[in-house]
Amino acid sequence: MPWLLASEPAPPIVVPTWFWEAFIGGVVVFLILDLVVFHRRPHEVRTREAVGWTVFWIGLALIFNGWIWMEFGKRHAIDFFTAYFVEKSLSVDNLFVFVLIFDFFRVPPPLQHRVLFFGILGAIIVRFVFILVGVELLSAFHWMNYVFGGILVITAVKLVIAKEENDPSMSLVVRIMRRIVPFVPEYIEGKLTVVRDGKRVATMLLFVILIVEATDIVFAVDSIPACLAITQETFIVFTSNIFAILGLRAIYFLLARFMSSFRYLKPGLALVLAFVGVKMFGFFEISSGASLGVIAGILTIATVASLMNPEKPSEHTSE
Repeated sequence: MPWLLASEPAPPIVVPTWFWEAFIGGVVVFLILDLVVFHRRPHEVRTREAVGWTVFWIGLALIFNGWIWMEFGKRHAIDFFTAYFVEKSLSVDNLFVFVLIFDFFRVPPPLQHRVLFFGILGAIIVRFVFILVGVELLSAFHWMNYVFGGILVITAVKLVIAKEENDPSMSLVVRIMRRIVPFVPEYIEGKLTVVRDGKRVATMLLFVILIVEATDIVFAVDSIPACLAITQETFIVFTSNIFAILGLRAIYFLLARFMSSFRYLKPGLALVLAFVGVKMFGFFEISSGASLGVIAGILTIATVASLMNPEKPSEHTSE
């Protein structure tokens, strides 16, 4: 079948410096408006508001995807959408961890948006650095394809065999944070730091933000190689990642109550990571369109199977 065969490599993208500056500047403006205007007063995000923001961010990503098609061609547009789709799917899986963190540390609903805001701000910086380093390594050393591919395959195996972690306090990230960050176990009027006994210490809010930031670094180790397996165009990988994580907060508030229903999401994501990891080894060639079809098919089957056979509440769950 011709559509399964790899097409000729797409010509590299030449993006003017001013557009990089405009894109990053636009992201900064959106984040400032989000914090200062739309969410100036901490409040609990309701379903209707979450749906509105989810539609807005996905629509904005699709408009940008259309611009890439017109400016750089169909191949790069498919690569953008595939990378966006993979990153968005992995982000949804990561929301399970955020739910556990928020529940364990009893983050008040009005403050959850602020935690996610700073988490996304840090994620943008982390991903920019990881992408630049990853692209340079792949360009300089071909064997890095096997390293990144191996990371994805190992992550896929861990997703399948790893047990659910229900106590975030036992995670390595939290244990390290407790040793290096002095804090008071209180949420004090949304403040990040307070003065206690003549010393400035972190509040529980800042402590949780730092945990989310550190956790996102771990997430990036998985997601960035997955996107680099799709395309090594820095502009495509970076913009698709940014659009995916910008809408993460809205999706969190939209899906947080229904996370347990997606019981087959992890196996589905494991198959996706294994697929792109093996693809990175170069054992076979497959076109961008076929890659998107395989990934979309796996995640669609996982989602439909989850909805048709949702996880039943545990009989031992306390009332």
